[in-house]
Amino acid sequence: MSRVYNFSAGPAALPLNVLERVRDDIPDWNGTGMSVMEVSHRGKPFMATAAKAEQDLRDLMHVPDDYSVLFLQGGATMQFSMVPLNLSAPGQSVDYIQTGSWSKKAVAEARRFCTVNVAADGAAQNFTHVPPQSEWQLNPQAAYLHYTPNETIGGVEFHFIPQSGEVPLVADMSSTILSRPVDVSRFGIIYAGAQKNIGPAGITLVIIRKSLLDRARGDIPSLLGYKVYAESDSMTNTPPTFAWYVAGLVFEYLKEQGGLAVMARRNERKAVKLYAAIDRSDFYSNPVQVDSRSWMNVPFVLADPSLDGQFLAKAERAGLTNLKGHRSVGGMRASIYNATDESAVDALIEFMSEFERSNA
Repeated sequence: MSRVYNFSAGPAALPLNVLERVRDDIPDWNGTGMSVMEVSHRGKPFMATAAKAEQDLRDLMHVPDDYSVLFLQGGATMQFSMVPLNLSAPGQSVDYIQTGSWSKKAVAEARRFCTVNVAADGAAQNFTHVPPQSEWQLNPQAAYLHYTPNETIGGVEFHFIPQSGEVPLVADMSSTILSRPVDVSRFGIIYAGAQKNIGPAGITLVIIRKSLLDRARGDIPSLLGYKVYAESDSMTNTPPTFAWYVAGLVFEYLKEQGGLAVMARRNERKAVKLYAAIDRSDFYSNPVQVDSRSWMNVPFVLADPSLDGQFLAKAERAGLTNLKGHRSVGGMRASIYNATDESAVDALIEFMSEFERSNA
């Protein structure tokens, strides 16, 4: 077996020991004589696995008892609709902070259902920084305040939790969840697609304060209401059982590693190391303001863009994969989520140095 260094933004790398556990479980899961993909989601074996996954997540994130944990379908993009449909009345004003491609999409979807106030917008600086909260134009009567703590495409990250007063704070944590501890009690809703730090694509995590469950509009489809899932333990319809099972294995792995404080130290160390290599070079550069740089997604550009193709081809041959930047911004991007080992970052830095020596 030959494993490459995978810098994909998502679906992203998974811990190797989780993959090996999945491999071993495929033909005979927990002595059932079946794969986890073949058992009933309402059978005792899977129900126990689902309950353990939820409890392990609660342990990792210290989720308070007055929050529901939901395992849903539709990806984080579905939450762009579900949040306004569940937290706002038609025409009611909501606040959004726009810091990149994903928050822009969330804003566009919310505008279909309510009145959106873009309280802060990083577009004027080409989404290369997080506007300081002192500059935000918040509405104290807003139904909620939504932000995207980490913009996967642009590599822009909040290094603070916004103050929202009595207004529920909603966060799309798809690309930063489980990368460090977070005070869940500060939020009304946290949601995250799985395919970066949780597990394979196909499941979406929602953590919601229970007091918000009764705010949904009365005319929305039942499968778009959070309360329906909260009352059925996310079993309203057949859930993505395989993705849920793998997510549970990832939660076990994170607990075995020592929890989110340990992951935070590792992730910060990886990011600091890679940014340092970029900053000391005249050949590479990072476009993001230093205090807004992401731990998870590190974009960088070459001084001579005509070398991009050569860089990517040689990197691929060296086992450094999925480094091409998003089509909307170009350049390179290294996504270094929890499962990306520090050795991968070391190998990338070594390759970058050698490529610079050969082409500067």
